[in-house]
Amino acid sequence: MQLGLIGLGRMGANIARRLMRAGHHCVVYDRSGDAVRAVVADGALAAADPRDLVGKLDRPRAVWVMLPAGSVTEAAVSQLAGFLEPGDAVIDGGNSFWKDDVRRAAALTEKGLHYLDVGTSGGVWGLERGYCMMIGGDRTVVDRLDPIFAALAPGPGDAPRTPNREGRDPRAERGYLHTGPTGSGHFVKMIHNGIEYGLMQAYAEGFDILKNAASDALPAEHRFDFDLADIAEVWRRGSVITSWLLDLTAAALAESPALDDFPGHVQDSGEGRWTLIAAIEEAVPAEVLSAALYARFRSRRHHTFAEKILSAMRKGFGGHVEPPSADLEGEETR
Repeated sequence: MQLGLIGLGRMGANIARRLMRAGHHCVVYDRSGDAVRAVVADGALAAADPRDLVGKLDRPRAVWVMLPAGSVTEAAVSQLAGFLEPGDAVIDGGNSFWKDDVRRAAALTEKGLHYLDVGTSGGVWGLERGYCMMIGGDRTVVDRLDPIFAALAPGPGDAPRTPNREGRDPRAERGYLHTGPTGSGHFVKMIHNGIEYGLMQAYAEGFDILKNAASDALPAEHRFDFDLADIAEVWRRGSVITSWLLDLTAAALAESPALDDFPGHVQDSGEGRWTLIAAIEEAVPAEVLSAALYARFRSRRHHTFAEKILSAMRKGFGGHVEPPSADLEGEETR
């Protein structure tokens, strides 16, 4: 199939590469000429601007927007709507707020255009590992673009099959799923990222307790000088808390046991906050996820080893480099 792709950052460029490896054709655009040239070198067709990109696609067109949530994505979708024709589709693969998706889809529907919101997880490792995708929008359009999603998805891999899944959507076992109408894809991805905050915080606090087991404030006979890298490694091997986040933690600790290169200033993206807004609107208690978000706020005033662990995990899965100081709000896609 043919796909237009706008935004060739940490994930966008590798999405294009993974698709081309599967035999699909990509027309790409980014404000950075270097980013475009790098993907063109791997087989993509360059576009001079969004209008040119649309002109190089066959109908019905599909354009994947992989940009930071907010005004940048808003502008790109609005611009594309002026160039596309009825039957064409816009795919937002970033981390947009799901209510924005509902609004954008309604505006595009008036022009005869389709809009899919695709929550995309995989970070900088997606080229090799594949991307887990949560897809909202019209089922007919999702099915038409299934070859694109199937190529990007990780596939079943070596994970054992879950019992009693007979009769369910087989795409979930391959790492992608049509979650429902417009907005549902990014809603599910929002909760995914909220849970991620909680998991990361649990690991971070646990390793902080282990590190401080050698504190001089403890009686000498109660002190333990643990090798955190080895503990992370042994937990990866058969324990009930094994995960990719633990894999990344083990790698970071093996490289730098004190995590000296990480300042401990931990940014948050919109999804953690939006998850709590959804919890409030639904009157659902979310104590762990709330505490995890507030811990990130606190990290910008006072840093602990736990925050260094969080920074290490964020760099591992998404290539995020925390600023040394300043209370900055960032956008991220995982």
